[in-house]
Amino acid sequence: MSPTAHVFALASACCSAVATTLIQRGLRRSNFYAGFWINVVVGAVGFWIAVLLTVPREGYHWRAIPYFVVSGVVGTAGGRLFRVAAIEKVGAPVAASINNLSPLIATGMAILFLGERVTVPILAGTLAIVLGTVLLSLSGKYVGFRAGHLVYPFLSASCFGVVQIVRKLGLEEAGPLFDAAINVTAAMVASTAFVLATGNAPALACDGRSLLYFIGGGIAENTGVLLVFVALGFGGVSVVTPLTGTAPLFVLLLTFLFPSGVERLGWRITVGAALIVLGVFLLTGSKHLLPG
Repeated sequence: MSPTAHVFALASACCSAVATTLIQRGLRRSNFYAGFWINVVVGAVGFWIAVLLTVPREGYHWRAIPYFVVSGVVGTAGGRLFRVAAIEKVGAPVAASINNLSPLIATGMAILFLGERVTVPILAGTLAIVLGTVLLSLSGKYVGFRAGHLVYPFLSASCFGVVQIVRKLGLEEAGPLFDAAINVTAAMVASTAFVLATGNAPALACDGRSLLYFIGGGIAENTGVLLVFVALGFGGVSVVTPLTGTAPLFVLLLTFLFPSGVERLGWRITVGAALIVLGVFLLTGSKHLLPG
């Protein structure tokens, strides 16, 4: 296993944490509609620039489009919408921790529908995640959010988790960079239609400071996705996926180093996030899963 894979995987986790933190800062003076729409648009622009500059024409395999249209609408548009809403409702550390459950959801689907065996690491990982989630839930009354708001990060994790199989099928048809561009373009169309259909187009307007935070968050998040694909080119998924799952720990570190004054880091959040990361590590140590 090349050490380069570890570096890129950890860099991806760090980018995800930076994105979460920047989005939270942008939400202070704006709303989650603007946050998630700008995030997706930045991804679409960035990935297509990368495709046009680096992918030859023969690498444009249009048979992958159906897979990544579904992935983009369900996973990227839905997942990022609920992710930004979760950051607004429960704060960055809790949102990042629960959003990290997407591999658990994909693993559960594999057990239910593909007949995979329940192993000791799966049981131990599930127990650690359940305990971590309970601690995060209990932390709500101490840091100022309702337990019911945890539905947002769970929905985000579900969106990212259920499209894993679709993405794996799509990756058999084309390269990851072209696939990512199709995925995020479908997400941009879906998110724009959602905002217009719900009459929230005026909510997309935000001040310059929030716009910069959201653009920075979009750049960081989509760079993180690209770094995962790069890491997979150097090493196995069984190593890359657990390392990218350490993002909540980076969020905790950033929250400690750059406190927002809005939320407090109690022991429940810290231990809960650590337990969820441990659980995901145990669950995905032998799983071939791609990030959302």
